[in-house]
Formats: sequence, structure tokens, C-alpha cells
Amino acid sequence: MKTTRFCLVRHGETHWNAARRLQGHTDIDLNDRGKIQAQQMAQALKAIDLKFDVLYTSDLIRAAKTAHAIEHLFGVNAIADAALRERHLGSLQGLTIEDAQRLKPDLWQIHMQRDLEHELFGGESIKQFANRIHGALEKIRYLHEGQTILLVSHGGALDMMYRLASKQPLEAEKAVSVPNASLNWISHNGSSWKVEQWADTNHLNNLALDNLDL
Repeated sequence: MKTTRFCLVRHGETHWNAARRLQGHTDIDLNDRGKIQAQQMAQALKAIDLKFDVLYTSDLIRAAKTAHAIEHLFGVNAIADAALRERHLGSLQGLTIEDAQRLKPDLWQIHMQRDLEHELFGGESIKQFANRIHGALEKIRYLHEGQTILLVSHGGALDMMYRLASKQPLEAEKAVSVPNASLNWISHNGSSWKVEQWADTNHLNNLALDNLDL
């Protein structure tokens, strides 16, 4: 059976990441640090002479611009896919973590308790989000069986991919960090998923922020 490998990249830092503000589907650009992180990440992939067959990215600008650093250095074109977006956080989008706890304490508690069915008033439930991400990942795996896929997405989305590969339950608390511009490897051998390496930030000059989706 052919092994399909994914190198998963979280987008570089944004001003909202730095402010601990929940982004979700809000289309926020990279900040200056995030642009440097994207370049460092792409250069690290070039330094190890990574051979990949295709590049995918979320269509949100923070992911697309991170992918652009790879496009520029490797001379490839990314395939943008809206199914790789972050979870839509409904009424929590745009709030800082502190404001969410103060202004919407009941909803924040639901979010923190990982209610699998609640859509956060206009957003996606955890189950809906998981189904979207898992469906996107399986579609890409089917299209590129036996190949190496480079994929740029978001902290919450990568956490869902980790859960799929490690068989971590959706209701369980987050088990791993997903730093900005980190490199994360999972694979599928034709019958099951496996986590190979996670949260590699050795290529970054400074500490990268973890995702806020908790």
C-alpha cells in the first residue's frame, strides 16, 4: 500500500493572534512578524530539499500569504480550498479571549467545555467543523495517493487533523500546541493515519504563538 504524507503548516502570526483575538473566518492579514515567519518556514523547507507533489492552502489571506512564501521560493502554485478554513466561531469571532469571558460568559463556557453540537450562534459546531476538515483531508488524500502534500491552514484546523491522525476524541481537551508557522507531519499508509512529527518551530528565530481555539 502507498503511503501518503502531509506536511501541515499553520499560517504566520497576525495582529489578532498577538492580541489574543478570535479570528475564525474573519479574513485577517499577516503582521510583519508573520511575514518573516512565513519566509523562515519556506526557507527551512528549501534547506531540507523537501520534495512535495502539490501545495494546498486555505483561501483566507493569512494562510494564502503564508503559502505565497512557498510559491515564491519553490516556483509552484497553491490550490486554494475554502474547506481548509478555520472553524467559524459565530458570536465569539472578533472578541479577545478576555472580552469573550466578560461579555459572553455563558457562550465562552460552552466553547471551553467543547460542546460538540453548539454552533456558537451563527458559527459551526465542533462536529460540523471536524466533518468539514476530515472531508477535505480525505479528498486530498484520495486525489494524491502515495504523494507528499504540503498544506497551509489554521490552528484549529490542524488540531482537527491531529485528532484524526491520533484518534483523539473531539470532546477531549487540546493535547498539542499548534504554533504559528510550525511544521507538522501526518501520514496515511492506505489503512490508517499516523502522526509522524508535530509542532516543529526550530526554523523560527523567535517564539511562535499557539492557536487560540483551545
